Amino acid sequence: MKNYSEDASRQYHIQVAAGEVGRYVIMPGDPKRCVKIAQYFENPVLIADNREYITYTGTLDGVKVSVTSTGIGGPSAAIAMEELVRCGADTFLRIGTCGGMQKEVKSGDVVIATGAIRMEGTSREYAPIEFPAVADLAVTNALAQAARAGECAFHTGVVQAKDSFYGQHEPETKPVSYELMNKWEAWKRLGCLASEMESAALFTVASYLRVRAGACFLVVANQEREKLGLENPVVHDTDTAIRVAVDAVRELIGKD
Repeated sequence: MKNYSEDASRQYHIQVAAGEVGRYVIMPGDPKRCVKIAQYFENPVLIADNREYITYTGTLDGVKVSVTSTGIGGPSAAIAMEELVRCGADTFLRIGTCGGMQKEVKSGDVVIATGAIRMEGTSREYAPIEFPAVADLAVTNALAQAARAGECAFHTGVVQAKDSFYGQHEPETKPVSYELMNKWEAWKRLGCLASEMESAALFTVASYLRVRAGACFLVVANQEREKLGLENPVVHDTDTAIRVAVDAVRELIGKD
C-alpha cells in the first residue's frame, strides 16, 4: 500500500514508526486520557501527537508498553490498530466508557467485554456479518483477574457497539426509530450488559490481523436504571478502569 505520510518511516495517521511502541498497547478513545494512563508507566515518552492519535511509550515491569488514543468510533479505532500492528504491537486493551443496559450494571462499575454486537459499520468492511466479534480469551481473563484483585465491582459479557451516540440516547427522534428501539429491546432481553462504540471493530480487526484484543469500560450511567427510577448518578472518573487495564497488562507480561 502507498504510504501517504510525509515521513515514509512513519504511519500516515498515528505518525509512529516501527519499534517505537511495545507489543502491549492500551487504547483509550479520549486523547486526554493518554497522559493519565502513561503516568502508570516507568519513564513514559511522548512518541507522536497527530489528529486524534496520541502515543506514549514507557515500560511496565521492565517491558516496553504503549498507550495510543483512537478518538470516537470504529473507523478511527481500526486505523489505529492496523497501523500499530505495522509498528510491532500485537496485544491491545481498549479502555473506555459505556452506558449500562441491565439494571444490575451500575454507575462506576467496570464492564469487561467477552464479545460485541456488531451494530456498526466498520467491522462489515472486514468480515461478513455472520462472523462474531469476540475478545481474546487470554486478554479477557487478565482483565477479569485484575478487576478481581482490585476488588472493584465488575461484570463480564456481551456489549453493544454502535455508530450513533444520539441514536442510543434519543432513538425516538430518529427516522429509523422503529429499528433502533426494537433492537435495543432485543439486546436487553439477550442480556447485553452495556453500549459503547469501538469494541466490535477492534475485535473483528484483531481477528483479521491475528492479534489479541480485549476491552474494559467504566459505566458512566445506565438509562435503564433511570427509567426504573433507580439510583443512577453520572460517574466520569475512569481511574478504576485504567488501573484494571494496566494491571491486566502486567498479568499478561507475567504469563507471556
